[in-house]
Amino acid sequence: MYAIIETGGKQVKVEEGQAIYVEKVAADVDETVTFDKVLFVGGEDVKVGSPYVDGATVTAKVEKHGRQKKVTVFKFKAKKNYHRKQGHRQPYTKLVIEKINN
Repeated sequence: MYAIIETGGKQVKVEEGQAIYVEKVAADVDETVTFDKVLFVGGEDVKVGSPYVDGATVTAKVEKHGRQKKVTVFKFKAKKNYHRKQGHRQPYTKLVIEKINN
């Protein structure tokens, strides 16, 4: 069984036991997080939401928080003596999917 959930402005396909990386979730390590924005539940019986499936939830356990590798943003305009250098590290949360309730 699998589901498609919405978190952090993105849609993620998840299965039970799978580890996923999503935008940072406001929860401590080893806490359980419940996602109620389930767009689709697949398996033997398929449920499609409009936009969300009624009563479907996905529970996950927070394994760790971290930050991705640095991305360098460099702006440059030729012949105008303009250049700006900026770095960014996006925070993430690693989740382990425990249960898909439909």
